[in-house]
Parts: sequence; structure tokens; C-alpha cells
Amino acid sequence: MNRTKHIVKLLIFAAAAGILLLLGAGKELELGKGLSLSWAGVGRIFLVIFAVLAAEHLILLILGLVKTENHRFRTFLTLSSNLIRYIAVIVILIGVLSLLNVDMPTILAGLGIIALIIGFGAESLITDVVTGFFILMDNQYNVGDIIEVGGFRGTVSEIGIRTTSLTDTGGNVKIINNSDMKNILNRSDNSSKALADFSIPYETDLEKLEQKIPGLLEEIYGKHPELFKSVPKYLGVQTLNSSSVDLRFVAEVGEADIYSGARVLNHDLFVGFRGLGIECPFPQVDVHSK
Repeated sequence: MNRTKHIVKLLIFAAAAGILLLLGAGKELELGKGLSLSWAGVGRIFLVIFAVLAAEHLILLILGLVKTENHRFRTFLTLSSNLIRYIAVIVILIGVLSLLNVDMPTILAGLGIIALIIGFGAESLITDVVTGFFILMDNQYNVGDIIEVGGFRGTVSEIGIRTTSLTDTGGNVKIINNSDMKNILNRSDNSSKALADFSIPYETDLEKLEQKIPGLLEEIYGKHPELFKSVPKYLGVQTLNSSSVDLRFVAEVGEADIYSGARVLNHDLFVGFRGLGIECPFPQVDVHSK
């Protein structure tokens, strides 16, 4: 999708610049009060804009073709894409001002003053940028890592100059200012525990059932060796409810599979226990009459 978008924009920019150049090189465009600008000048301005945007989208296309599983390198790619957009805007601005014969030293000095004013007025912006720099230097997290921050758990989808984007398992994207990335828990390199509680009726012969559980867990692991890192474990009786006995099971999985692992474990336990003749309990009410 992004590749197609870049190609379409390139074609639009090329067509616009070509049409402007063909419409009237050398003709004067009256701006009023003795000011005039040739269509050739207008064409050169749009040509500069097109050339810069073409270079920007070409680089983005090349970066998009690079596929890697290395989180550090993916971070470099996303940050580079972010920087290229800012650089393109600056180059276009300087190029257009040069074509308009603006005194560049004066403009650059003015930009320095403006940047100083913005620096005082946008302290949070500077903080975000500086914090983002130290996050990258300290290698706290990279694109593709699974992290928790402020109670939100998600995969790092983009690291920008000012913000970091996290995507949770539901596809929701949370954009957080880099200065707010505090107390981060990076879960990417850790194994996680997928928990499953299964209820059985009180009438079940628990000791007899527990003798069959190891074989059932071995069978479950054999079906999903790519999901479970080891044979799931039976931890014992978790809760004595009013109508059931809850048994707890745990399986070691990768952090990215913590939810899918629990779903698979629940499913296979249900099927396995039913195969052993154990049905899920249902609420029961004892009625005493005199």
C-alpha cells in the first residue's frame, strides 16, 4: 500500500511540473506594483519541489524494500524515514527562497532567531526530541519490541523524533511523546506464562484424573511445539467454588503468544477432558423440604 502511494505521488508531481514547464517558459506573470515573475521561474520552483519530493519518495521506496527481523535495524529504518520527511521540507524551503533571490544569510539568521524563540516556547518539543535521542542511544527499546508503559502493552511500530507508536493486539495504535516514555517494561526477550483454569465437577475422582493429566499435557505439547516452549504444567487445585473445583495449568510461551497460548491451552484442555469423560460442571441447587 505505501509503495503504491509513493509511486502515485511521484507521477502526480512529475505531471504537474511538466505541464507548468510546457505552458509558457519565458512569459511574464504580473504580480502588481511593478513585480513580475516569469512562468519559467514558476516552473523552476515547481521543478525544485518535484525533484526534492521525488528524491524523498524514492528513498522511502528503497527503505520500504528492506526487510529484516533485526529490531535495531528496523528502528534505524523507521527513524530514517521520519527524518527524510523533515529534511525534504527544509530543502524545499531553502530552494524556493533561493529561486526568489532572497538573501539567504539574512533568512538563515532569522531562522536562528525563530528557532530560539520556538525553543523557549516549546520546551516540551525539545524535551521529546532529546529524550528520543537518549532512548535510541541507550537501546531501551526498538521497533518490533513488545513493551509496557503507563499500563498500555503493545508492539513498538514506529520510533519518531518526537513520538513512539505502540500497537496492541487489537490493532489499536497509541502515540506517546518520547518524554512520557517512563518506567518502561521491555518484554521482548522474556518468556511469558499462559494460564488456564479448568473447572471440573465435585463428583470427579481427582486423584484418578491427576494420573491421566501428564499424558494429556504431553499430547497437547505434541500438537503445538511451535507455540509452547515446553510441556504445559499442572499446578494443582486453584479454587474450590460453589459448584466446581478449578484446576490451574500453565504453559511457557513467547511474549507475543501470551494470549493465543492461553486460548489454545483452554481449547485443548476442554477437548482432552471431554475425551476422558470429564464434562464442565453446571450450577446446582439443593432443595430441602420439610
